[in-house]
Amino acid sequence: MGGLLSRGGGALSAPGPLLTADELLGRPEEVAPALLGCWLVTDRPDGTVAVRLTEVEAYAGDGSDPAAHSHRGPTPRAEVMFGPPGRLYVYLSYGMHWCANVVVGPEGDGAAVLLRAGDVVVGEDVARARRPAARAARELARGPARLTRALAIGPVDKGTGLLSAAGAVRLHRGTPPAAVSAGPRVGISVATGLPWRFWETGAGSVSAFRPGGRPRRRGGQDGAS
Repeated sequence: MGGLLSRGGGALSAPGPLLTADELLGRPEEVAPALLGCWLVTDRPDGTVAVRLTEVEAYAGDGSDPAAHSHRGPTPRAEVMFGPPGRLYVYLSYGMHWCANVVVGPEGDGAAVLLRAGDVVVGEDVARARRPAARAARELARGPARLTRALAIGPVDKGTGLLSAAGAVRLHRGTPPAAVSAGPRVGISVATGLPWRFWETGAGSVSAFRPGGRPRRRGGQDGAS
């Protein structure tokens, strides 16, 4: 991890220490905004990419959130969500796009935070090769599917731990945003009134808000954590 630096706002910056499991033990709607500004880093054969998170969504466990994949219990799809905090839950949305979540809360709870968007702060050339359709840097990881493509996160990463320095996918502390906004979650058709989407106010990489979603499928709403 040494030497991983980015240049933003005219000054060099680097990720902070890895997050710890204790920092992820709170309720998802409390942990989610604390992840804004954190760095998600991947090491792949074609290079290292780091994304500074600018938008996240919280999904509760304990069966209380019908929009969460964990709502029906530890199904084969969602069992990772019931593991220890700091694991990566990856799922296929609408049969097309991979989305990434950080498991939070106590083991067995089933809570997670969907990683919706961020700024590529390291490895922009690598991210552009993975996302050639992006017209501007702010679009490289703007939205959950674009974020996973920029970071080359896919099904093989499901269940991987994010809190180890030896890991190929790592979650580091970063610089918190100056201001945080909150609003309804995106693309769901149940529990739509909860203001559990959090984003860095004014960040250009924040994805567009589209209320509502497709009819809920068995096991939870596709497009949600």
